[in-house]
Amino acid sequence: MASACAAIGIICKAPRVGASKTRLIPLLGAERAAQLSGCFLRDIAATIQSLPPATATRGFMVFAPADAEAELRDLMPGEFGAMCQHHAGLGEVLFHASADLLAAGHDCVLLVNGDSPTLPASLLAEAVAALRQPGGRAVFGPAVDGGYYLIGLKQAHRHLFEDIAWSTSTVLAQSLLRAAALGLPTVLLPKWYDVDDGLHLDWLLAEMIGQTLPFLDRPGSRATATRALVARIYPHLAVSPAP
Repeated sequence: MASACAAIGIICKAPRVGASKTRLIPLLGAERAAQLSGCFLRDIAATIQSLPPATATRGFMVFAPADAEAELRDLMPGEFGAMCQHHAGLGEVLFHASADLLAAGHDCVLLVNGDSPTLPASLLAEAVAALRQPGGRAVFGPAVDGGYYLIGLKQAHRHLFEDIAWSTSTVLAQSLLRAAALGLPTVLLPKWYDVDDGLHLDWLLAEMIGQTLPFLDRPGSRATATRALVARIYPHLAVSPAP
């Protein structure tokens, strides 16, 4: 593995009916919620693929359980690597994924959630550029809800992921405290958002029809798969062409 290659891992769950996007099931139904989850993964993978070769990155799917690999392979580009992480708890998954990808010889690692289909490639590029500056650091992509959509590291730090109240509005704040305790400088990217519930779905639909979300500093990615599904689910909406 070339030492100048950055690993970008998507934290994946197989888009299974009844088990995916459960907070959206009352709005969309179980089948459409699962389809939307699959589209999100397709679009994030496409965004990683769109990075210019000079950025020197490789995409990975970070997933569990092991029997999800075949389902996820159907959604991911063929050149993506696969890493099964069967550890209990998100913190353990994030720590071991970062440690394993760095041990494989990558010069840095980004771990990205699977819930932000319009995440711009420019934010990934900014994260990689920040990590390639001299010295240790952690890069966080703050989510609007108080979590983070991305973490980037040059070394694996277990303490960054310990005793975090995952899925709460304090995730980023707690993580920054962990970084400070480690003496690890941090870089904060511009905010983006996850799509987990009805409010966030409304934001996504607003993006899809060309509205500007005031808390974002740039347009979202093409999100071609998500855009096509939204147009089918909501035929009355004037879904705008991909940017």
